[in-house]
Amino acid sequence: MTILITGADGYLGWPTTLRLADRLDERIVAVDNFSRREWVTESGSVSAVPIDETEGRFDGLDNVSFVSGDVADRDFVTQLLEVYEPETVLHLASQPSAPYSAINGERALFTQQNNISMNLNLLHGLHEAGLEDTHFIETTTTGVYGAPSFTIPEGGATMENQGERDEVPFPAMGGSWYHQTKSFEAGNMRLAEKEWDLPISDVRTAIVYGTETEETESLGSPTRFDFDYYFGTVVNRFCAQAVAGYPITVYGKGEQRKPMVSLKDAVESLANLVEQGHSGEGVDVYNQVTRPVAIIELAETIVEVGEEFGLDAEIKHYENPRTENEEHKMEMENERFAELVGEQQQDLEEGIRDILGTLVEYQDRIVAHEDRFLPGVLTE
Repeated sequence: MTILITGADGYLGWPTTLRLADRLDERIVAVDNFSRREWVTESGSVSAVPIDETEGRFDGLDNVSFVSGDVADRDFVTQLLEVYEPETVLHLASQPSAPYSAINGERALFTQQNNISMNLNLLHGLHEAGLEDTHFIETTTTGVYGAPSFTIPEGGATMENQGERDEVPFPAMGGSWYHQTKSFEAGNMRLAEKEWDLPISDVRTAIVYGTETEETESLGSPTRFDFDYYFGTVVNRFCAQAVAGYPITVYGKGEQRKPMVSLKDAVESLANLVEQGHSGEGVDVYNQVTRPVAIIELAETIVEVGEEFGLDAEIKHYENPRTENEEHKMEMENERFAELVGEQQQDLEEGIRDILGTLVEYQDRIVAHEDRFLPGVLTE
């Protein structure tokens, strides 16, 4: 059995690759072109936690073969699938930043071309290579749901009109040019399943937080940790602000709730999904979220936990530059995900404690780039 993982150098991709390499005997083909590193450098920032250089990053992993390449390149994908004939494709590669995609039209266009091209190349590549039994797993985002007032289902919804009822996909309501790519890709996956009967799983990933997993710690090879405005998730960025002695930047009231999941739970669920396979019917959708958390609750938890590390963090409210309901509760079903992940690996407070414990060692590195907490001019 061969497992192909795209975006294997990324924040989620690296620890997931290590988890699968440690847990399974199957051959793992890790693919990346290290673009994430370039985008963060372009934003004028760095990973708070130093990570291995690209050269030799995957050396020493006995059952992992690394292939450098761009999944947005159709010819590369065609050759990749023909050579390795994977039984599972775990597609984690993308330009994942909503703020980056919103900088200007050029980056919005790049984000949509890049992400949708990768998705289509893999789906069509599997079909054209005759690999229609291959389980295709992609991490999209809970951002495809937007912010509806009702509880978000895990997948589709029942719609009734003029006395007739049917199951329909949840409408694409993404709030950024990046989120819209994932909405489009979800539609592509539904079409691929319908046309070619491909076994597909759509893992709608929430805001991920954390620094380490068991494998990154034991190997001494951490995953990247971004904290800048463009690529740092809100939890990770807030924690870095606390360590730098910078005000925690809460937009508006901060009562809006956002779906969150720890890095440990995200990695565990993906590894379990690779092992258990597809259900055998339709597109399997998982809301990869532990629970929604109010932004102000997040900030207050960081302040409280930060005291254990001698941090005197403060919260400041700023005018919200985003168009959003600042009291939105974000209710979301996650029964299938909860069953997939099994016992929760880490809750929010534990995750924050781990993050702060790691980041205090790199306080000077964060302080040197604290101007990246807010949007600024990118390097060319």
